[in-house]
Amino acid sequence: MVIRRRFARNHIAVAGDTSLPNSKRALQFSALGKLNPTVLNLKETSANSICSVQSLNNYYKRDSNMRYLIFALLFALIPSNLVSAQTQWQTMFNGKNLDGWRINESPDSFKVEDGCLIVEGPRGHAFYIGEDEKSAVNLTNFHFKAKVQTMPGANSGIYFHTKFLKSGWPNRGYEAQVNNTQSDKKKTGGLYNVQDNFKAPVKDNEWFDYEIIVKGQHIVIKINGKTISDYTEPDDLDRPERQLSSGTFAIQAHDPGSKVLYKDLMFQDLSK
Repeated sequence: MVIRRRFARNHIAVAGDTSLPNSKRALQFSALGKLNPTVLNLKETSANSICSVQSLNNYYKRDSNMRYLIFALLFALIPSNLVSAQTQWQTMFNGKNLDGWRINESPDSFKVEDGCLIVEGPRGHAFYIGEDEKSAVNLTNFHFKAKVQTMPGANSGIYFHTKFLKSGWPNRGYEAQVNNTQSDKKKTGGLYNVQDNFKAPVKDNEWFDYEIIVKGQHIVIKINGKTISDYTEPDDLDRPERQLSSGTFAIQAHDPGSKVLYKDLMFQDLSK
């Protein structure tokens, strides 16, 4: 009795008994290890003369897994500097000291405790300069993240696109407001004096996520993932003291009665 089977591409074939002539158990493979269409004439001598489909199926599974492993290893060998800079988050605060920051007036208003940046005391600003003081960070498009916690009656702010100033309130860039219960009616998540928010989105004594995203002339501020401010500068805007250009970040110490905690500060450069 002769069994005649036709197999389509990529289907698993039934192999013959090894005692049969090669012509009777012809299995052709492509360069990728797949079966080519062929006709097999297998002489049925016994129940054991035909290998199970499952056995060949397992073979192909092992072969496929090996190819996936090789591809994964090759991908792992790609130099890290070829990975897009847009996928890399830059840590701004090491949780141990203020390396990478430059404080203008009132340096005692900024200290590090238990992995947090504690901001409390007379007016002052901590400007982020990065690892190299000679070439301070200068960002245009970015995504900033931090975890923030306000104490009752506290006021602070996060400046961006700003420049170092020896004293006074920064006169470049924008301020993202941090204030949940202090007397100033302008609350957390607002773009100070530009697109203010008058309802606190979070409570004191609780950590919350603060995000600032700048792309072109568009600014978005999110608190715990919720958009609080969404502002686009007009094309004809002429307001140098409150206008997008480029620059760095600054954390504000507002007054002796305000205490705010910051941690996990980081940014992603979206200009590259």
